[in-house]
Amino acid sequence: MDLTSEKIQRILSKYKFRDVAVEELEKIHRIYPGMKPSTGTYTFSDSTQKDLLKLTGTIPVQYEGRSYNFPIQLWLLDSFPFTPPICHLKPTSNMVIREGKHVDARGRIHLPGLHNWDYPKSSVVGLLNEMVTKFQEDPPLSSKTTPDNKDPHELLAFVSNFRISDGGIGHHDQPINKVSVIGGGDLGMASVMSILSKCKVDKLVFIDVAESSTKGGSTDLEIFSLPKVEVSRDISASAGSRVVVVTANAWSSEQSYVTVVQTNVDLYRGIIPNLARLSPSAVMLIASQPVDIMTHVAWRQSGLPPTHVIGAGCNLDSERLSHVMDINLNTHKPAWVIGELSDNKIPVMSNSGLNSNASPEIAQGSSSTKPLLDRAFEIMKNRGQRSWSVGLSIADITNSVLTDKKVVHSVSTLAQGWGGIAVEVFLSLPCIMGVNGSTRLAGVSLGQQEDSKLRNSVTSLSSLMAQLRI
Repeated sequence: MDLTSEKIQRILSKYKFRDVAVEELEKIHRIYPGMKPSTGTYTFSDSTQKDLLKLTGTIPVQYEGRSYNFPIQLWLLDSFPFTPPICHLKPTSNMVIREGKHVDARGRIHLPGLHNWDYPKSSVVGLLNEMVTKFQEDPPLSSKTTPDNKDPHELLAFVSNFRISDGGIGHHDQPINKVSVIGGGDLGMASVMSILSKCKVDKLVFIDVAESSTKGGSTDLEIFSLPKVEVSRDISASAGSRVVVVTANAWSSEQSYVTVVQTNVDLYRGIIPNLARLSPSAVMLIASQPVDIMTHVAWRQSGLPPTHVIGAGCNLDSERLSHVMDINLNTHKPAWVIGELSDNKIPVMSNSGLNSNASPEIAQGSSSTKPLLDRAFEIMKNRGQRSWSVGLSIADITNSVLTDKKVVHSVSTLAQGWGGIAVEVFLSLPCIMGVNGSTRLAGVSLGQQEDSKLRNSVTSLSSLMAQLRI
């Protein structure tokens, strides 16, 4: 983002948190390069005026199978990013604003993300992603009535002529249920086949990343030409996906574990920001290893809200645990495995039965549930996490998102604030999964042994993250 002009530098010098503001502007540019900075004088409702920075550009909105670019403008107050921007639609002369739940008659945008702004949890990138989601549900622009257009609520066909640079979405039909799998190898192939079997998709894009050490499988898919599957080596083919699954790994021959993980982080730096830019409303599902760390890295690099970046985490173990509890131990209650995908993972049980209509809650740790959970864990031992098993788990999560199923999966998610966790760390927690991503279940008090395992994981994961160059 070019912030070098004299006018911009003069205005920026008056911002209370200049360095932080510049850092946020650079993040916006990485994900939404079409948002251009400039200066202007904003007039507030009490008629006072102030010289401020503003961002002007378009956001991609899909509606009834087509993609449109909606022009918007964001005014950044001098206390940005600790206060939210003032957001407006900027219709052209041929457009008319449709007043609704999220936009008033003057074009000012009102969203939950603005009302609940809490930096650094909140960001402009997250806000733009929220706009895309809300505007897809209820487009706030239509064409003006003309003799040839009697319906003022008809979405502007010509809006699609606003092009997004760098491989963005133009004026063409987009399949509604599009899923992209990034990374070849056994897990990538297992994910593709499982998603095709489990999910109702209009299009599945398989992208074999050249830099990944888990390459392979794309040639066979091309040879046998599966229905609805597109094989590509270009990240831009993922544009407009509702779910993006990342299975790519780039293991090096280095001896240091930190160096090995850093190789994966470097691979992600080249693909994650582009994936987020091309599919800003997607749920990003991470399966690269170590999954808790790589999900954290993907969230940092993508700029997406934490509800839209999850890891496969302990979902496979959780499904196995529930099955054992139900079939072998006759408990008939959902159970989940939470924490780090390691020896520190912890089993927990639901308060309600499998067929209950009650809202799911995690049961408090007690002397009555612990023996059952320990017995179930013993039965599960040595099952391992083979590629086809993880692929089935990935397909199950994907299906919950595509169908807005609102069922609970134990996925790697931002755990800060859950159960007294004060630091920024990703762990598997039970989350309700749907079209808008993940919603964590409320935290509970764990037993002393379980709480100690969780705290140890928080410490070790935080320590590793601090050593990585994101």
